[in-house]
Amino acid sequence: MTQGRPRFKSDIRIKKDTPKAAAKTDVPPCAVKNCTKPGDCRVPKSRENLSDYLFLCTAHARAHNESWDFFKGMDNVDVEKFREEALFGHRPTWPMGKRAARARTGQGPAHFHDGHAVLDDEDDSGQPRRPERQLTRLQIMSMDTLQLPHNATLIEIKARYKELVKRFHPDANGGDRGAEERLKQVIKAYGVLRASGLI
Repeated sequence: MTQGRPRFKSDIRIKKDTPKAAAKTDVPPCAVKNCTKPGDCRVPKSRENLSDYLFLCTAHARAHNESWDFFKGMDNVDVEKFREEALFGHRPTWPMGKRAARARTGQGPAHFHDGHAVLDDEDDSGQPRRPERQLTRLQIMSMDTLQLPHNATLIEIKARYKELVKRFHPDANGGDRGAEERLKQVIKAYGVLRASGLI
């Protein structure tokens, strides 16, 4: 090797095999009296404490499982209650709409100030909040055809559509062709708004 170059090891050393750890020998004996086999199967002691175990040999664990009755000592009402609670993992549940945050004092729903009205569906006058959206030229023309403001709500659009269909329907106008043409415009405008996802 020339001077100035680093020296590299040319031999690869392989670690010697180390003996594998001996198999575990700390298996407790079977919990059944006069049984000398190892208790390598664990079974719950009782229904009330499923995390407290007995260690049994395979034969005694099989016998224990065959005779195990989880609902022993429970009447039909308790069994049905357990079955219903099992649907939700035995966690508490509330009726729909009743789980509103309650004040710790128990005096009803907890209130908080929503300064930016993020969660508020009404404006200061108590009216439904108008949607803020950018409309295309075609959508603006459709709103104008329905004689609606450009920030009309879904309910207002549907109500106006029903009102105009009833007003311009040929049966309500004695077959007037002018009303029929106006009805076609209303239906087309409603179709545009519907296709654009506004309703």
